[in-house]
Amino acid sequence: MKMFKTLATAVALCAAVVVQARPLEEIQKSGTIILGSEGQYAPFNFFKGKQLTGYEIEVAEAVVKKMGLKYEWKTVGFDALLTGLAQDRWDLVIASHAITDERSKAVTFTLPHYCSGGIIVSMKPEVAKAADLNGKVVAVQTGTTYLDAVKKVPGVKDVKNFPTDEAARNALASKRVDAWVTDRFVAKEMLAKAPKAGFRTGDMLFVEQVASAVSKGNQGLADAWNKALKEAIADGTVGKISQKYFQEDVTCK
Repeated sequence: MKMFKTLATAVALCAAVVVQARPLEEIQKSGTIILGSEGQYAPFNFFKGKQLTGYEIEVAEAVVKKMGLKYEWKTVGFDALLTGLAQDRWDLVIASHAITDERSKAVTFTLPHYCSGGIIVSMKPEVAKAADLNGKVVAVQTGTTYLDAVKKVPGVKDVKNFPTDEAARNALASKRVDAWVTDRFVAKEMLAKAPKAGFRTGDMLFVEQVASAVSKGNQGLADAWNKALKEAIADGTVGKISQKYFQEDVTCK
């Protein structure tokens, strides 16, 4: 999924935590929780016309309903989401953030709402495995876990960063790069929508857990979210949403 690009970003986040996050009691008193997402990462969070939707959006709205609250959505570029959380611009972020040690220093993660990982996508059958990236130029979205994963692959010629995952995909489509590394479910949906586009999926580079995040130490809110998420998983609500978008259960086993 997605992670910080540099240590400087994490340091900036930690510094921003001086702003007081709204505790659960204050959110309950107001009756509305403010949620942050990107809105540019289909099928997880994206706009359909003017309507924000996607797997994560529907899961979040189901969880909020079980918490007895209303919700208000805010969308911003991926790189600004966790910084905005630390600045108390929203109460919770749900935007395909993988749980990492670096991020955990700056935010408190909830339980994961899906498990996935990075997959190699190319337009050539000979580019399918990590070893095939030797001497190749690879596209990734800025600020994602894919960046570090690709950098660890021996022999990669260059890693090109793009502001959105769609821009990274377009770089591959226009043959400006040799491969694109993205979420496996993003790749699955893309192939289903454009089976004749010439894209091919290869091996997974890594697997990871993906969760929502609240301001560091806002454990009361995290606990309430976790309780409602567990209920939504147990009663089949999350499973139905998962089947709608992926035709399979993407929750962590």
